[in-house]
Amino acid sequence: MTVGNGRRNGQKAEVESPVALTRRARKIHRLLTERYPDAHCELDFSSPLELLVATVLSAQTTDKRVNLTTPELFAKYPSAAAYAGADRAEMEEILRPLGFFRAKTDSLLKLGARLVEEHDGEVPKKLEQLVKLPGVGRKTANVVLGNAFGVPGITVDTHFGRLARRFGWTASEDPVKVETEIAALFPKKDWTMLSHRLIFHGRRTCHATKAACGACPVSALCPSFGIGETDPVKAAKLLRDSAFTSVPA
Repeated sequence: MTVGNGRRNGQKAEVESPVALTRRARKIHRLLTERYPDAHCELDFSSPLELLVATVLSAQTTDKRVNLTTPELFAKYPSAAAYAGADRAEMEEILRPLGFFRAKTDSLLKLGARLVEEHDGEVPKKLEQLVKLPGVGRKTANVVLGNAFGVPGITVDTHFGRLARRFGWTASEDPVKVETEIAALFPKKDWTMLSHRLIFHGRRTCHATKAACGACPVSALCPSFGIGETDPVKAAKLLRDSAFTSVPA
């Protein structure tokens, strides 16, 4: 795979060889590891089922909003069977603050039923089984595998995809293709933490608008440097220490 390095300061960069791309990508990851030593999944959970439910609910809302909603939800529905047998109106009322609460209620009712019917109420540990569950795609499946079961996976959410393209690691908008291309650049053992670090960086520094380029630890390696604020002082004011944005994950 040879990916163009994009533009930097208005100048067209040279096309990288696969080896050069891999080296640059891994150096970026090392720098992000130093910047975000505490990177982690920002959804609160204490079991694979809770993480699965929280991730399904995180569509089109923030992790912060989900975390404010799930304590009541988890207390009322502690098992897959509880979700399967839930009263729709009661669950909708709990989920109302999240938006799209009717659709999300429908997903959780169906999810609980499928887990009971096909997996004895347990969350499966294989990607091919997870993606067949109602409301679960590859992104959600990889979140659950990596954070609940320790199975490496790349989570291509809004932030990850944006940064992967800005870094020149891929030119694709297709999440599955992005996942495949980025997986080829890094050891499998790094996939889950790579996802966390890129998501942290996207939420805190490399924003969708007004990226803090002048306060970015990987600016020297980024072909997109200059798309945001380059003045270090002004850029520092754009940094977000808290985890959340209004951009859907």
